[in-house]
Amino acid sequence: MKTHLGRRPFSAMELHTLFSGYVYGDEKQPREQAKHWHFWLPLLAYYTGGFSDELGSLTLEDVHLGTGTAYLHVHTHGKIKARKIPIHPHLFSCGLHEYVQWLTDHGHQRLLFDLPAKSGRYSEKARIWFSGEGERAGYLQKCALPTVDQHGHKTALSSLRLNFEQQVRISAMQLGSKAGFCYLLGLKEYPQREFADMRLLQKIVRGVRVVNAHTHWQRFCNRH
Repeated sequence: MKTHLGRRPFSAMELHTLFSGYVYGDEKQPREQAKHWHFWLPLLAYYTGGFSDELGSLTLEDVHLGTGTAYLHVHTHGKIKARKIPIHPHLFSCGLHEYVQWLTDHGHQRLLFDLPAKSGRYSEKARIWFSGEGERAGYLQKCALPTVDQHGHKTALSSLRLNFEQQVRISAMQLGSKAGFCYLLGLKEYPQREFADMRLLQKIVRGVRVVNAHTHWQRFCNRH
């Protein structure tokens, strides 16, 4: 029997708590087995709207940082269409450039190289780390956030996509581009494979609010 009524986005307060938790602070947890994907996956989910399987599959070839609009080429989810998502400026503020350079220097091919697949999928490991399983507490519980609220609505890693959707819907409406919204979410309502105006998509994505301006990958690496 279903014990919840479906996913909901995180509230502004919950997002603040989530992105101010120990992963984004200065101190490691006792016995914490820190992975780079612990830092990047929630950020990428919130600022791109990608599912964990899609984000786990990204290679460095999918990260376009050259001339023009920097974007991620997301293209592995069966039900959701492939799309090029402009990189939110805050991801660069978090050290994405430096991280990609570090990956290149160390010969890694996947963006989230230390997120392992289970039965060919990345979402399983991500789900357990984020939401916990059985007696094992996840990142949400360690941040003292509920996985099911008093109304029976559930929060999970995919809730961050709902936060992205909520905010780009508003910015796309303000810019008069329903097509841009549908493309960024990978919805079938946008029939074409490509979206010509990357500058417009970039403006829409910039509508996603920055949650913690002090987040940086180097800070994560330097925790003690």
